[in-house]
Amino acid sequence: MVEREIYLDANATEPLRPQARAALLDTLDLGVANPASVHAAGRRARAMLEAARARVAARFGLALGRGGGQVVFTSGGTEADTLALSARRTGMAPPARIILGATEHPALRAAAPRAELCPVGRDGRADPEVLERMLSAGPPGTALVALMVANNETGVLHPLDALSAVARAHGALLHLDAVQAAGRLPLDHVFGRWGAASLALSSHKLGAPAGAGALLLGPGVDIVPMQPGGGQEGGLRGGTQPLASILAMDAALAACDPDRAAALGVLRDRIEQAARAAGAVICGAGAPRLSNTTCIALPGRPAQTQLIALDMAGFRVSAGAACSSGKLGPSPVLAAMGLGALASEAIRVSLPWTVTEAEVAAFIDAWQAMAARRPAPVRAA
Repeated sequence: MVEREIYLDANATEPLRPQARAALLDTLDLGVANPASVHAAGRRARAMLEAARARVAARFGLALGRGGGQVVFTSGGTEADTLALSARRTGMAPPARIILGATEHPALRAAAPRAELCPVGRDGRADPEVLERMLSAGPPGTALVALMVANNETGVLHPLDALSAVARAHGALLHLDAVQAAGRLPLDHVFGRWGAASLALSSHKLGAPAGAGALLLGPGVDIVPMQPGGGQEGGLRGGTQPLASILAMDAALAACDPDRAAALGVLRDRIEQAARAAGAVICGAGAPRLSNTTCIALPGRPAQTQLIALDMAGFRVSAGAACSSGKLGPSPVLAAMGLGALASEAIRVSLPWTVTEAEVAAFIDAWQAMAARRPAPVRAA
């Protein structure tokens, strides 16, 4: 019987932040209110919704209003990413080509099955020179490039200063999946220095309940609605907005602490030091990464075996993306990085904002004990 559970799977979902919980309950306590209603309660709800929209935009350096950008509230990151693939310059047709990084999230891969894939190196980063060649192969202004700011499995950060410059030079739209990066990295330059066309967020990756997300659109960019509905969200996404979930997401985003993110890096480094000493490989170690994330491959040990052993010891970690947790094959992300057999032998440890030094020390002890045990021999059929 496990005495306690230690949660180290923040990239799957962050623990609920007290600020988000308070915002959620405060909104529910207001009573019945639809932001589309014209009576007093509806107007109050609308005012709260629009104030949250403005705050979310401001945190990413996006000005709203005439000539500015837009924030479209969605049901989560998957919907935001899917909507982004229809992004277009206002009044024009969507781009004819979509280019995805080879390690992009399944949400993007599934929504654009015919997309061209920009390969990554063994460090998990897309090469600006490769993107340059891909964009040069087609007419200018007809491509949308979609990249994760930070990979959900390895934490690797793409070189977006260089990649965004290439996209701009070719007139391509740039969509950024910031589901993992938001709240952990400063991103107020996304629409300025990087010139992004759009950016996706998800509530539960920030420490709010699941059920809300946002697609931020830069100036002069709009989308083709998937569900026009009753005209909510400026006609770009129909359906009554989940006000309580949106306000909880806004509160969670405001509560994210950059200093805490730096402190998590110290704890992450302790885990990696211990893992390397036992013969493990840190996937993407040569690249800049999120401070809370490490992807540890233990040669010769299937990821499933490691997960079971750690789970029995009370530690909650992952192998690959949580949305693919039912698929026990090699990680497509690590396979795209050219890591061979290691793609089936890696686990992801992602430290939540709640983690303590004692919990990290306990995990290191448990992981080292697991690594020291000889794997059971495989019987011949």
